[in-house]
Amino acid sequence: MANRSDVQWPGFLPTTRTQIWSRLLSLLFGGIATRESVVTLVHIDASPEAIWREILFYEDVPSRPPLLLAAMLSPIGTRGDKSQVGANIECRYQQGRLTKRITIVEQPHSICFDVSEQNLGIEDCAIAQSGSYRISRSDSGSEVMLTTNYIAFLYPRWLWSFVEWIALHQLHSHILEGVRKMVAAPSRSPQTFRANYTCRKEET
Repeated sequence: MANRSDVQWPGFLPTTRTQIWSRLLSLLFGGIATRESVVTLVHIDASPEAIWREILFYEDVPSRPPLLLAAMLSPIGTRGDKSQVGANIECRYQQGRLTKRITIVEQPHSICFDVSEQNLGIEDCAIAQSGSYRISRSDSGSEVMLTTNYIAFLYPRWLWSFVEWIALHQLHSHILEGVRKMVAAPSRSPQTFRANYTCRKEET
C-alpha cells in the first residue's frame, strides 16, 4: 500500500509542471487523507476466456489516451509478468513511474494488484493503493469490472471526489475500450461487441 512516506521526491521544491500543480492544489485544498474507490462496469459480447487473453493495463493500451488524461498521465509502457502472483510490474510514464505488485490471478475471472511505489508528481493530491479486474460470464457475453482504490487529500470532498470520479472513469473507459478493440480485432476473434459503460463511486 502506497502512502506519502513511500514517495521518492527529487527535492523539497517541485521540479516538474505536474509537481508544481500538485503542490499548489495541496496548499489550497489539502486536507485529511480519505480512502476512495471508483468502479467501472462494461458489458462485452465475448467469453471471459477471450477477454482474459487481451487484458491490458492503462500503460499497455495501444491507442493514445484522451488529451486531458494524457496531460496528467502519459504512459510509455510496462515491464513485468502480469500472470504471476508476486510479480512486480514497472509502469512508466513521461511524468514518472508506478510499481504494481500482482496479488491475485484467477484465470479467467480476476486479477488484482497493490501499488507498492508511486512517483508521478501527483502525490500531494492522490496516491493509488490497488486495483483489479473482475470478469464474470453473463447470458450474452461477459461483465468486466475495473476498480481503482486510492487515497485522496483534496477538500472539499464533494467537489474533488466528483473531479476524481470523472478522471478515473475516463481512464477506466480508455482501458476497457482498448480491451474491447483487441478482442474484436478480426485477426483475433470474429465476434462483435456491445459496450455499455456504467460507473459508480463506492463508499469505503
